[in-house]
Amino acid sequence: MPSSLPPGIAPDLASLIRLQHGARGFSFQPGQPVRSLLAGRRASRIRGRGLSFEEIRAYRPGDDVRMMDWRATARTGRAQTRVFTEERDRPVLLVVELTPAMFFGTVRAVKSVVAAEAAALAAWRCLAGGDRIGAVLFGDDGVETLRPTRSRVAVMRLLSSMVRRATRLARTPPSPASSTPLNAALAQAEALAPHGTLVVVVFDLLSADAGTAAAARRIARHNDIVAIPISDPLERRLPDAPWRGIATDGGGFSVLDPAASGLGPAIASGFAQRLARLNTAGQRSEIPVLPLGTEADTAEQLRRQLGRQARRRR
Repeated sequence: MPSSLPPGIAPDLASLIRLQHGARGFSFQPGQPVRSLLAGRRASRIRGRGLSFEEIRAYRPGDDVRMMDWRATARTGRAQTRVFTEERDRPVLLVVELTPAMFFGTVRAVKSVVAAEAAALAAWRCLAGGDRIGAVLFGDDGVETLRPTRSRVAVMRLLSSMVRRATRLARTPPSPASSTPLNAALAQAEALAPHGTLVVVVFDLLSADAGTAAAARRIARHNDIVAIPISDPLERRLPDAPWRGIATDGGGFSVLDPAASGLGPAIASGFAQRLARLNTAGQRSEIPVLPLGTEADTAEQLRRQLGRQARRRR
Protein backbone atom coordinates (compact mmCIF):
# COMPACT_ATOMS: atom_id res chain seq x y z
CA MET A 1 0.00 0.00 0.00
CA PRO A 2 2.31 2.80 -1.19
CA SER A 3 1.49 6.31 0.03
CA SER A 4 1.55 9.35 -2.26
CA LEU A 5 2.45 11.51 0.75
CA PRO A 6 6.05 12.28 1.80
CA PRO A 7 7.49 9.68 4.23
CA GLY A 8 7.53 12.16 7.13
CA ILE A 9 3.82 12.89 6.67
CA ALA A 10 2.42 9.36 6.39
CA PRO A 11 4.06 5.95 6.87
CA ASP A 12 4.55 3.75 3.85
CA LEU A 13 3.91 0.02 4.11
CA ALA A 14 7.20 -0.84 2.42
CA SER A 15 9.15 1.28 4.92
CA LEU A 16 7.41 -0.37 7.87
CA ILE A 17 8.24 -3.80 6.42
CA ARG A 18 11.89 -2.79 6.06
CA LEU A 19 11.99 -1.99 9.77
CA GLN A 20 12.19 -5.72 10.51
CA HIS A 21 15.87 -5.41 9.64
CA GLY A 22 16.27 -2.54 12.10
CA ALA A 23 14.47 -4.26 14.97
CA ARG A 24 17.76 -5.27 16.57
CA GLY A 25 19.82 -4.12 19.52
CA PHE A 26 16.87 -3.96 21.91
CA SER A 27 14.67 -6.54 23.57
CA PHE A 28 11.41 -6.93 25.47
CA GLN A 29 12.64 -10.20 26.98
CA PRO A 30 12.99 -10.66 30.77
CA GLY A 31 16.12 -9.35 32.40
CA GLN A 32 16.10 -6.06 30.47
CA PRO A 33 16.14 -3.32 33.13
CA VAL A 34 14.74 -0.12 31.70
CA ARG A 35 16.55 2.66 33.55
CA SER A 36 17.01 5.42 31.04
CA LEU A 37 14.91 8.55 31.50
CA LEU A 38 13.38 7.20 34.73
CA ALA A 39 14.05 9.15 37.88
CA GLY A 40 14.74 7.51 41.24
CA ARG A 41 16.43 4.30 42.29
CA ARG A 42 13.94 1.64 41.30
CA ALA A 43 14.40 0.00 37.90
CA SER A 44 11.39 -1.31 36.04
CA ARG A 45 11.71 -4.81 34.68
CA ILE A 46 9.83 -6.66 32.00
CA ARG A 47 8.88 -10.03 33.43
CA GLY A 48 8.41 -11.86 30.14
CA ARG A 49 7.03 -15.34 29.76
CA GLY A 50 5.72 -17.26 32.73
CA LEU A 51 4.48 -20.74 33.58
CA SER A 52 1.29 -22.29 32.29
CA PHE A 53 -0.60 -24.90 34.33
CA GLU A 54 -0.76 -28.26 32.54
CA GLU A 55 -2.16 -30.96 34.87
CA ILE A 56 -2.37 -32.52 38.33
CA ARG A 57 -0.78 -35.98 38.55
CA ALA A 58 0.53 -38.43 41.12
CA TYR A 59 3.68 -37.33 42.93
CA ARG A 60 6.90 -38.88 41.63
CA PRO A 61 10.26 -39.04 43.40
CA GLY A 62 12.26 -35.94 42.49
CA ASP A 63 9.21 -33.68 42.02
CA ASP A 64 9.44 -30.26 43.66
CA VAL A 65 7.53 -30.52 46.94
CA ARG A 66 6.58 -26.86 46.59
CA MET A 67 4.33 -27.91 43.70
CA MET A 68 2.31 -30.32 45.86
CA ASP A 69 -1.45 -29.87 45.55
CA TRP A 70 -2.59 -30.49 49.11
CA ARG A 71 -6.31 -30.31 48.34
CA ALA A 72 -6.02 -32.97 45.64
CA THR A 73 -3.81 -35.03 47.97
CA ALA A 74 -6.42 -34.88 50.75
CA ARG A 75 -9.24 -35.69 48.34
CA THR A 76 -7.58 -38.75 46.75
CA GLY A 77 -5.53 -39.98 49.68
CA ARG A 78 -2.44 -40.06 47.47
CA ALA A 79 0.27 -37.41 47.01
CA GLN A 80 -0.58 -35.19 44.04
CA THR A 81 1.52 -32.49 42.40
CA ARG A 82 0.84 -29.69 39.96
CA VAL A 83 2.72 -29.72 36.65
CA PHE A 84 3.58 -26.48 34.88
CA THR A 85 5.21 -25.87 31.54
CA GLU A 86 7.00 -22.75 30.42
CA GLU A 87 4.90 -20.69 28.05
CA ARG A 88 6.30 -21.09 24.56
CA ASP A 89 5.06 -17.76 23.38
CA ARG A 90 3.60 -14.64 24.89
CA PRO A 91 0.71 -12.48 23.72
CA VAL A 92 1.79 -8.95 22.84
CA LEU A 93 -0.78 -6.18 22.51
CA LEU A 94 0.24 -2.94 20.81
CA VAL A 95 -1.99 -0.02 21.77
CA VAL A 96 -1.33 2.70 19.18
CA GLU A 97 -2.79 6.20 19.10
CA LEU A 98 -3.52 7.62 15.65
CA THR A 99 -5.69 10.64 16.45
CA PRO A 100 -5.68 13.95 14.53
CA ALA A 101 -3.57 15.45 17.32
CA MET A 102 -0.81 13.02 16.30
CA PHE A 103 -0.64 14.64 12.85
CA PHE A 104 1.89 17.17 14.04
CA GLY A 105 5.65 17.43 13.65
CA THR A 106 8.27 20.07 12.94
CA VAL A 107 11.48 18.11 12.28
CA ARG A 108 11.84 14.65 10.74
CA ALA A 109 8.27 13.35 10.86
CA VAL A 110 4.84 13.87 12.37
CA LYS A 111 4.00 12.02 15.57
CA SER A 112 1.68 9.54 13.83
CA VAL A 113 4.59 8.35 11.65
CA VAL A 114 6.81 7.85 14.71
CA ALA A 115 3.99 5.94 16.42
CA ALA A 116 3.61 3.61 13.44
CA GLU A 117 7.38 3.07 13.27
CA ALA A 118 7.63 2.31 17.01
CA ALA A 119 4.75 -0.15 16.82
CA ALA A 120 6.21 -1.83 13.73
CA LEU A 121 9.62 -2.21 15.41
CA ALA A 122 8.02 -3.71 18.52
CA ALA A 123 5.94 -6.08 16.39
CA TRP A 124 8.92 -7.34 14.37
CA ARG A 125 11.09 -7.69 17.48
CA CYS A 126 8.45 -9.66 19.39
CA LEU A 127 7.57 -11.84 16.41
CA ALA A 128 11.25 -12.75 16.06
CA GLY A 129 11.12 -13.83 19.71
CA GLY A 130 8.23 -16.19 19.03
CA ASP A 131 5.48 -14.03 20.53
CA ARG A 132 1.90 -13.54 19.34
CA ILE A 133 1.15 -10.05 18.04
CA GLY A 134 -2.14 -8.21 18.45
CA ALA A 135 -3.17 -4.58 18.54
CA VAL A 136 -5.65 -1.95 19.62
CA LEU A 137 -5.48 0.89 17.08
CA PHE A 138 -7.51 3.96 17.95
CA GLY A 139 -8.33 7.44 16.75
CA ASP A 140 -11.23 9.83 16.78
CA ASP A 141 -12.95 7.50 14.32
CA GLY A 142 -13.06 4.58 16.75
CA VAL A 143 -11.10 1.55 17.92
CA GLU A 144 -9.84 -1.37 15.82
CA THR A 145 -8.75 -4.55 17.60
CA LEU A 146 -6.54 -7.33 16.26
CA ARG A 147 -6.28 -10.42 18.47
CA PRO A 148 -2.78 -11.72 19.19
CA THR A 149 -1.59 -14.18 16.55
CA ARG A 150 1.87 -15.64 15.99
CA SER A 151 2.39 -15.13 12.28
CA ARG A 152 3.90 -12.76 9.78
CA VAL A 153 0.43 -12.35 8.32
CA ALA A 154 -0.75 -10.84 11.63
CA VAL A 155 2.08 -8.30 11.58
CA MET A 156 1.36 -7.40 7.95
CA ARG A 157 -2.32 -6.89 8.81
CA LEU A 158 -1.28 -4.59 11.67
CA LEU A 159 1.08 -2.57 9.46
CA SER A 160 -1.54 -2.17 6.74
CA SER A 161 -4.11 -0.95 9.25
CA MET A 162 -1.69 1.60 10.70
CA VAL A 163 -0.77 2.91 7.24
CA ARG A 164 -4.43 3.27 6.30
CA ARG A 165 -5.33 5.09 9.50
CA ALA A 166 -2.25 7.33 9.54
CA THR A 167 -2.72 8.31 5.88
CA ARG A 168 -6.32 9.38 6.61
CA LEU A 169 -5.04 11.89 9.16
CA ALA A 170 -3.67 14.09 6.37
CA ARG A 171 -7.27 14.69 5.26
CA THR A 172 -8.73 15.04 8.77
CA PRO A 173 -9.35 18.44 10.39
CA PRO A 174 -6.93 19.11 13.27
CA SER A 175 -8.06 18.74 16.86
CA PRO A 176 -6.34 19.09 20.25
CA ALA A 177 -4.99 16.12 22.16
CA SER A 178 -7.55 14.42 24.39
CA SER A 179 -7.31 11.66 26.98
CA THR A 180 -10.75 10.25 26.10
CA PRO A 181 -9.72 8.07 23.10
CA LEU A 182 -6.55 6.90 24.88
CA ASN A 183 -8.35 5.87 28.07
CA ALA A 184 -11.10 4.13 26.09
CA ALA A 185 -8.44 2.17 24.18
CA LEU A 186 -6.73 1.17 27.43
CA ALA A 187 -10.06 -0.11 28.76
CA GLN A 188 -10.39 -2.16 25.58
CA ALA A 189 -6.85 -3.49 26.01
CA GLU A 190 -7.55 -4.42 29.62
CA ALA A 191 -10.52 -6.51 28.54
CA LEU A 192 -8.66 -8.10 25.64
CA ALA A 193 -5.35 -8.95 27.34
CA PRO A 194 -5.08 -12.30 29.17
CA HIS A 195 -2.79 -12.49 32.18
CA GLY A 196 0.88 -12.36 31.24
CA THR A 197 0.43 -10.16 28.17
CA LEU A 198 3.02 -7.59 27.18
CA VAL A 199 1.10 -4.37 26.52
CA VAL A 200 3.04 -1.69 24.62
CA VAL A 201 1.22 1.66 24.60
CA VAL A 202 2.34 4.18 21.94
CA PHE A 203 0.60 7.51 22.47
CA ASP A 204 0.75 11.29 22.31
CA LEU A 205 2.34 12.49 25.55
CA LEU A 206 -0.16 15.36 25.63
CA SER A 207 -3.05 12.84 25.75
CA ALA A 208 -2.16 11.27 29.09
CA ASP A 209 -3.94 12.26 32.31
CA ALA A 210 -4.69 10.81 35.74
CA GLY A 211 -7.21 8.42 34.20
CA THR A 212 -4.49 7.09 31.91
CA ALA A 213 -2.24 6.35 34.88
CA ALA A 214 -5.08 4.57 36.69
CA ALA A 215 -5.87 2.42 33.64
CA ALA A 216 -2.19 1.53 33.24
CA ARG A 217 -1.99 0.50 36.91
CA ARG A 218 -4.92 -1.88 36.46
CA ILE A 219 -3.32 -3.48 33.41
CA ALA A 220 0.04 -3.77 35.19
CA ARG A 221 -1.43 -5.88 38.00
CA HIS A 222 -1.42 -8.99 35.83
CA ASN A 223 0.56 -7.95 32.76
CA ASP A 224 3.73 -6.20 31.66
CA ILE A 225 3.17 -2.75 30.23
CA VAL A 226 5.57 -0.39 28.47
CA ALA A 227 4.62 3.26 27.89
CA ILE A 228 6.03 5.01 24.80
CA PRO A 229 4.94 8.67 24.78
CA ILE A 230 5.73 10.69 21.66
CA SER A 231 6.41 14.41 21.47
CA ASP A 232 7.80 17.04 19.12
CA PRO A 233 10.65 19.44 19.97
CA LEU A 234 8.30 22.41 19.52
CA GLU A 235 6.08 21.00 22.29
CA ARG A 236 9.07 20.82 24.62
CA ARG A 237 10.61 24.21 23.99
CA LEU A 238 9.75 27.15 21.76
CA PRO A 239 12.52 28.79 19.73
CA ASP A 240 14.17 31.79 21.31
CA ALA A 241 12.56 35.18 20.63
CA PRO A 242 12.14 37.34 18.67
CA TRP A 243 9.53 35.74 16.46
CA ARG A 244 5.75 35.60 16.12
CA GLY A 245 3.47 32.89 14.78
CA ILE A 246 -0.12 31.74 14.39
CA ALA A 247 -1.35 28.53 16.04
CA THR A 248 -4.63 26.64 15.83
CA ASP A 249 -6.12 23.65 17.61
CA GLY A 250 -8.74 23.17 14.90
CA GLY A 251 -11.27 25.34 16.68
CA GLY A 252 -9.63 28.75 16.86
CA PHE A 253 -6.48 30.74 16.17
CA SER A 254 -4.08 32.54 18.45
CA VAL A 255 -0.95 34.64 18.02
CA LEU A 256 2.23 33.24 19.54
CA ASP A 257 4.69 35.84 20.78
CA PRO A 258 6.98 34.31 23.42
CA ALA A 259 8.82 37.58 23.96
CA ALA A 260 5.68 39.44 24.99
CA SER A 261 3.70 36.78 26.80
CA GLY A 262 6.26 34.62 28.58
CA LEU A 263 4.88 31.71 26.59
CA GLY A 264 8.32 30.19 25.94
CA PRO A 265 9.16 29.42 29.58
CA ALA A 266 5.60 28.32 30.24
CA ILE A 267 5.73 25.76 27.40
CA ALA A 268 9.05 24.31 28.60
CA SER A 269 7.91 24.18 32.23
CA GLY A 270 4.55 22.63 31.36
CA PHE A 271 6.12 19.91 29.27
CA ALA A 272 8.72 19.08 31.93
CA GLN A 273 6.01 18.80 34.57
CA ARG A 274 3.86 16.57 32.38
CA LEU A 275 6.77 14.22 31.64
CA ALA A 276 7.77 14.16 35.32
CA ARG A 277 4.22 13.15 36.32
CA LEU A 278 4.26 10.39 33.74
CA ASN A 279 7.63 9.10 34.95
CA THR A 280 6.49 9.18 38.58
CA ALA A 281 3.32 7.25 37.76
CA GLY A 282 5.39 4.74 35.80
CA GLN A 283 7.79 4.24 38.68
CA ARG A 284 5.01 3.62 41.16
CA SER A 285 3.58 0.84 39.00
CA GLU A 286 6.98 -0.39 37.70
CA ILE A 287 6.03 0.62 34.17
CA PRO A 288 8.95 1.59 31.91
CA VAL A 289 8.41 4.99 30.29
CA LEU A 290 10.36 5.40 27.03
CA PRO A 291 9.81 8.86 25.49
CA LEU A 292 10.38 9.15 21.75
CA GLY A 293 10.77 12.32 19.70
CA THR A 294 9.90 13.19 16.13
CA GLU A 295 13.36 14.58 15.45
CA ALA A 296 15.46 11.37 15.53
CA ASP A 297 15.46 7.90 14.01
CA THR A 298 12.89 5.79 15.86
CA ALA A 299 14.83 2.52 15.78
CA GLU A 300 17.95 4.21 17.14
CA GLN A 301 15.95 5.79 19.96
CA LEU A 302 14.57 2.38 20.99
CA ARG A 303 17.99 0.76 20.77
CA ARG A 304 19.48 3.47 22.93
CA GLN A 305 16.83 3.15 25.64
CA LEU A 306 16.10 -0.58 25.68
CA GLY A 307 19.49 -1.86 24.64
CA ARG A 308 22.66 0.11 25.07
CA GLN A 309 21.84 1.95 28.28
CA ALA A 310 20.48 -1.23 29.88
CA ARG A 311 23.75 -3.08 29.16
CA ARG A 312 25.86 -0.13 30.28
CA ARG A 313 24.17 0.05 33.72
CA ARG A 314 24.25 -3.64 34.58
